[in-house]
Amino acid sequence: MGGDFRGARHGGLVALAACIGIWLVTSGSREPVGPPLPSPAEALTAAGATGPGIAPLPGSPPRRIRIPSIRVDAQLTGLGLQPGGSLEVPPPDRRDLAGWYRDGTTPGATGTAVIAGHVDDAAGPGVFYHLGALRRGAAVEVPRADGRTAVFTVHAVEVYDAKAFPDSRVYGPSARAELRVITCGGGFSPRTGYRGNVVVFAHLTGTY
Repeated sequence: MGGDFRGARHGGLVALAACIGIWLVTSGSREPVGPPLPSPAEALTAAGATGPGIAPLPGSPPRRIRIPSIRVDAQLTGLGLQPGGSLEVPPPDRRDLAGWYRDGTTPGATGTAVIAGHVDDAAGPGVFYHLGALRRGAAVEVPRADGRTAVFTVHAVEVYDAKAFPDSRVYGPSARAELRVITCGGGFSPRTGYRGNVVVFAHLTGTY
């Protein structure tokens, strides 16, 4: 993924380093069909992209992430930073696992929480392979350690080139409870892998 988290705990982050698209490389297809990319109609600048939210929750570590519209139901593990300032990634052999930035905002609390996961691995599509297919209005559910589930509504889905990843746009602070869900994407090269990242923008709209 893209960006750099050093020097801006709430204003910069790096996305997954494991963006080589190894499943596409090893699948034997001369013209591999990559994961879906978001439509320009889902962009953050589109009319009506933000929408209202609700009062944030107290902080509490997340346990899972569910995105019913793309059949995601995954356990979450805590992710820290690597020495170079990039975000750690879930274990490469756990394509069913996603991770959250444990030193940042917890999902549902005030600020911008971050969840990341692999798009694929050598065995096939990963937990967030279909992330680019999300549309505004989709629900993202995050069960938490306190027994409450934070429900977010997607208000934008965008794709960025890794060389021009907009740190402040993606990871900047927020006065309300927001969530970013990130994976690799943005075109694919058999030589260098995925060229960028798919980023889902969502805000807290309910709890149960």
